[in-house]
Amino acid sequence: MKAMILAAGKGTRVRPITFSTPKPMIPLIRKPVMESIIELLRDHGVKEIVVNTSHLAPVIEEYFRDGDQFGVRMAYSFEGVMVDGELQGKALGSAGGMKKIQNFSGFFDETFIVLCGDAWIDLDLQKVYEFHKANGSQATIVLKEVPREEVYKYGVVKTDADGRILQFQEKPAVEVAVSNTINTGIYMFEPSVLDHIPDGEEFDIGGQLFPRLVEAGVPFYGVSVPFQWVDIGSVPDLWDATRLILGGGVSGFKVPGKEVKPGIWTGINVSIDWDKADVQGPVYIGSSTSIGDGAKIIGPAVIGSNCAIEPKAIVNQCIIEDYTRVTGLAHLEQKIVFGNKCISPSGESFDIAETDIGFVLDDARKELEMSEFHALIFDFAKEVGELD
Repeated sequence: MKAMILAAGKGTRVRPITFSTPKPMIPLIRKPVMESIIELLRDHGVKEIVVNTSHLAPVIEEYFRDGDQFGVRMAYSFEGVMVDGELQGKALGSAGGMKKIQNFSGFFDETFIVLCGDAWIDLDLQKVYEFHKANGSQATIVLKEVPREEVYKYGVVKTDADGRILQFQEKPAVEVAVSNTINTGIYMFEPSVLDHIPDGEEFDIGGQLFPRLVEAGVPFYGVSVPFQWVDIGSVPDLWDATRLILGGGVSGFKVPGKEVKPGIWTGINVSIDWDKADVQGPVYIGSSTSIGDGAKIIGPAVIGSNCAIEPKAIVNQCIIEDYTRVTGLAHLEQKIVFGNKCISPSGESFDIAETDIGFVLDDARKELEMSEFHALIFDFAKEVGELD
């Protein structure tokens, strides 16, 4: 079996993170979510993978390259053009991307699986394959039930008792949704499905291909297989997923590093005096990060690699990107610091550089500079006992 990973989208619901990082490369406790998908495919014997790319394509392609280091063979189908020396993405839609690959090489010459690149899963692909073949299905969707108030975020599916899909709605309003059974973005197809996709057009799997398959009466099924599905389709999703994993709510997810204390994991070369810093798990601290005396870190929290959490800093339930300096004047609570942005769990954000708060948050690689104003604040903090 072959596979395609959908990675061309702009990730608008995960902005501002996706201004600098394509959604499949967003890390879940240090590891890009797409890397976990590749490992799952490899472990199920799927070794040939094509990835469609567009938005920030080089970030994905330069990380995974030809896939050898991950035990697979990978290729890329870029959707876009070069204009005046600049690469401009122009996504063809999930189904349009499939058609482009097929027209280019005929890659899909057997049963193949298509997965979105923005969710961590531990799905048993063999069970899906067996269901797909047993029903003579041309297209099979992996389904999952969600609370009804969340259906507006997904493709909603109505099936008969045998799992045959009767109706498909793409992101319907809650009041008109035909069920609370949703499309997880994991599909198994036969090559014949590609005949229903027009050439050279932007065409979507959920919004266009699936309704067309239902109308055509193609053998089209949905299967519910127990599995964990951790979606990072939006900033709140990323926030919730990180907290869930650190809290042990995702049984198959291995937190990286070494558990040095109950609920506290670290990389190597971490500088910390455990008797003088207050670290309350669950917390992950990346390699080559320093935690100053008197600093307080309250979990769930992720501190990246090569960060500097200075003495007296307070970091409460945050996700901190690599190479971030958190000064002793900082009291961060429920924030994501990523790509020069400080982001709330709801997705609201501000630019760190534009707001001139380098005396609170900065790049740990920068030489320490202190303006006269910032020096006055620092001296005042020392006088009132905020800093030793």
